[in-house]
Amino acid sequence: MAIELPADLLQSLQGIRGFNQPAFEQVHASGGQITSIRVNPARQSATAGEWQPGGFDPAALTPVPWSRYGFYLPERPSFTFDPLFHAGTYYVQEASSMFLEQALLQTTDTSKKLRVLDLCAAPGGKSTHLQSLLSPDSLLVSNEVIRTRAAILEENLVKWGAANVIVTNNDPQDFARIPGFFDVLVIDAPCSGSGLFRREPEAIREWSPQAVQLCCQRQQRILAESFTALADEGLLIYSTCSYSVEEDEDILDWLMDTFQLETVPLQTEPDWGIVPVQSALHQAAGYRFFPDKIKGEGFFLACFRKKEGDRYASRSPKKAPLVKAGKAEAAVVQPWLRQAGDWQFWKQQELILAFPTNLEQELLTIADKFYIRSAGITLGKIAGKDLVPEHALALSGLLAPEIVAVSLKKAEALQYLRKEPLELAATTKGWALVQYAGFSLGWVKLLPNRVNNYYPSAWRILKSGNN
Repeated sequence: MAIELPADLLQSLQGIRGFNQPAFEQVHASGGQITSIRVNPARQSATAGEWQPGGFDPAALTPVPWSRYGFYLPERPSFTFDPLFHAGTYYVQEASSMFLEQALLQTTDTSKKLRVLDLCAAPGGKSTHLQSLLSPDSLLVSNEVIRTRAAILEENLVKWGAANVIVTNNDPQDFARIPGFFDVLVIDAPCSGSGLFRREPEAIREWSPQAVQLCCQRQQRILAESFTALADEGLLIYSTCSYSVEEDEDILDWLMDTFQLETVPLQTEPDWGIVPVQSALHQAAGYRFFPDKIKGEGFFLACFRKKEGDRYASRSPKKAPLVKAGKAEAAVVQPWLRQAGDWQFWKQQELILAFPTNLEQELLTIADKFYIRSAGITLGKIAGKDLVPEHALALSGLLAPEIVAVSLKKAEALQYLRKEPLELAATTKGWALVQYAGFSLGWVKLLPNRVNNYYPSAWRILKSGNN
């Protein structure tokens, strides 16, 4: 399908560094699609220093040059029918946005304990990426203001399987309640979406100069309301999927006019094709991705160091927002977990959570100030003297190796993921993991005359077919 780009957009891009209108129009008219994935290092093993995602032919993969975990695929498969996708072994992510990795690693010592806020996080690409880059003793708060999108964010982070993550569902202005709390603030701001026209041609109908102005105002509001939460010397990473100067360079100048900030340049390789730019007033450094110059979609990113404010003074809430699980409850869940690991058990209504011990103060602070959708690994509910395990436990790295596991073939795995009945030749009874190619998919309960499928109903595959 031919893509007719808005004349107002093309006119607005004249004179921007790196903009080549014939090449820009041609790449949109070509109908070409770029597919890229980012592997989950917690689910992989390194071979010769390179991460090889299971399920794909390594010979067919091309590394994304600015991400250690990113790969291009030669064609787009049906990810819906790949059990390894549902097992969280990889995330389907646009390659340009993986440049976040360079922004973090070039500016921040990720070997240290950090507090990171991904403010506009759904559907979860940047959050899962950040989690893979941070040290295990760091905290990632992944927030989404829209409830339905927050549910998708939570699903993707559950599949990623990390314990040092809290998913919140709050407005950006709420984060002013914890001034100076975060070392890194990532704002992938809602924008007019012109960078996605090749991938999502329907977005063209929604684009207009008026939409750009509205997005610019929204971006300023989000930045202004959340900036207080960033500590002095903290890093702000701002990005959009827009080409428009009003949403990119002009926002950088607005930030430097409004707050005490210094621009943080990044190093790029010439063969990456990324266009370094500077804002008109303050020469703030930014990086623009044109699809005729890089293998990916339109994207823009900039980094700043905060030069004002203080570090949040942590103090325990007067009334504990979460309650620690008792000894009897801990005794029920402990046999399910590997012995190595330093975590605490918490109660969120009927659910038992496991959360890193070293992040107790951070957990209590966030729980006291914000609405939490999930924190750490949700283990399950206690019924009598037994645990009814949650899906998150199956996909976590916390499980004891003694847990019974049943290996499925692909057709069986897809049956499971559709939440259809299964027939398994089992010699034991009770709870069991179901796995595909060595990776866990979830829980079943083996009974004398049937198998109960406990895959989450809201996540089940609705499409028919196998590929």
